[in-house]
Amino acid sequence: MRRILAILLENEPGSLSRIVGLFSQRAFNIETLSVAPTEDASLSRITIVTKGDDRVLEQIVKQVNKLIDVIKITDLTERNHVERELLLVKVLAMTDKARTEVTRITEIFRGSIVDIGKQVYTIELTGDVEKINAFIGILANETEIIESVRSGTVGIARGEKALRI
Repeated sequence: MRRILAILLENEPGSLSRIVGLFSQRAFNIETLSVAPTEDASLSRITIVTKGDDRVLEQIVKQVNKLIDVIKITDLTERNHVERELLLVKVLAMTDKARTEVTRITEIFRGSIVDIGKQVYTIELTGDVEKINAFIGILANETEIIESVRSGTVGIARGEKALRI
């Protein structure tokens, strides 16, 4: 089962490696990992997306919660939440037809062309994993993808619930 874990922890050297180490020790794969400071510079928020056995994940969550740097951990999958991912993709756009088609596809997906070269467009798109994957699939059928980078999933609970001290 796919899980999205949000972890609030002290912004200290080594904190991230201790959390990732727990996943590694259990041979549990991390699909995406996103880390950034919060509005309080002394705290960081980690979003981890993983898939696997619920029992093993439950043990990892318990062990992560015991780490000294960890303030709070929550499984966003179990509640209403918003999740997004950022994609930057560089595509070949050599002909007028290719440029027109890349622009049309980008507009349909509500993306933005953020850089234009003589033969290359760079596109930015934000959405859930399914939207990003669909965009890449359609784009790959129309032109050559030169390079792409994805931020990994970030998520936040809907409503009044918040991950904070």
